[in-house]
Amino acid sequence: MSHLLADQKPVIAILTVHDKEKQFRGNRANFRDLVKTGRELDFPVYILTTKDLKLSAKKVQGYSYSPEEKIWKKLWFPLPHVIYNRIPLREDENKPQVKRKIDECVKHHSIQLFNPYFFNKWRLFDWLKKNRSTRSLVPDTKRMRSPRTLFNMLRQYRSLYLKPESGKAGKGIMLLKYNPDSPKPYQLTIQGTRKKNVIYATDNVATMWRRIRVETIRVPYIMQQGIPLTSYMDRHFDLRLLVQKTGKGVWSVTGVGARLAGPHRITTHVPQGGSVEEPEKLLSPTFGSDMTTFLISRLKSSALLIAKQVERGCGHTLGEMSMDLGIDTEGKIWFFEANAKPMKFDEPHIRRKSLERVFHFSNYLAHQDK
Repeated sequence: MSHLLADQKPVIAILTVHDKEKQFRGNRANFRDLVKTGRELDFPVYILTTKDLKLSAKKVQGYSYSPEEKIWKKLWFPLPHVIYNRIPLREDENKPQVKRKIDECVKHHSIQLFNPYFFNKWRLFDWLKKNRSTRSLVPDTKRMRSPRTLFNMLRQYRSLYLKPESGKAGKGIMLLKYNPDSPKPYQLTIQGTRKKNVIYATDNVATMWRRIRVETIRVPYIMQQGIPLTSYMDRHFDLRLLVQKTGKGVWSVTGVGARLAGPHRITTHVPQGGSVEEPEKLLSPTFGSDMTTFLISRLKSSALLIAKQVERGCGHTLGEMSMDLGIDTEGKIWFFEANAKPMKFDEPHIRRKSLERVFHFSNYLAHQDK
């Protein structure tokens, strides 16, 4: 039951995990921005680790930033009404003691927690396939289990992306191509570090499968139909949308950015050499300005459908997600990925709005009965 008065501001905690050396983990610049925005909007806000969160206590120890001294200070705070989960890594979130603490918050009678867990790529596609309005946005995607299913799918589409189910920032993504006219028809591109690709070609299915297994032995992978995306100066790009809930609890698009792949790179992630661009700049040369305006509005409406379906599928309260969508050479929209812990958008107008929306939605959530 919500026990806040209608005009009372809730106490908001930003959840992360403890770190022996640095007090807590996560993107400190982002945490500083959140604390600063909270203060400007008059919300009590602090950083809280799962280790310090004691749900039976009246007060907990958390961290607040002192801009004058430029340091984080450990202080006592009231137990939060709302918890915003910013645990930075899957490995941290999967630790039994961390998982247990999140589960306790989810079940808690008066604390509201949003975005409790990272998404798993396979489950995302599964959820989206269950709804008629989102099914057509999803490229053909299967779990990679055997050489037979992989090479059947490869012959069907000629090009497949192989992705770890729980990947981050483009790590571990490979591109497998089939060109029957080539002396070595099977070609695998492994996105290496430091902007160098490793390319491996063979005429033998068994040899190629062995090579793929070397890369994928430790983690489950999915295989996905390669989409002929529209390009800009011979480099492909995708569109990254930030979707958040407003102060009325309704999904809304906070911003649209574009990510252009680095030269000869197979993904558009900035750590892999990609760059941040304006969507209009990349779409207009192919589609013209009227069609570009239409496509951007279609992207936004698709993103809202996806957000609603993902929330329905996961069964938890979500307040935000970022997603990567692509547009193929025919102008059709495709969904590639959604993130439960969006990276911060570099575009200043999107950034400002995204910070404020965290607090507006938290305020809405705190006044709802649980």
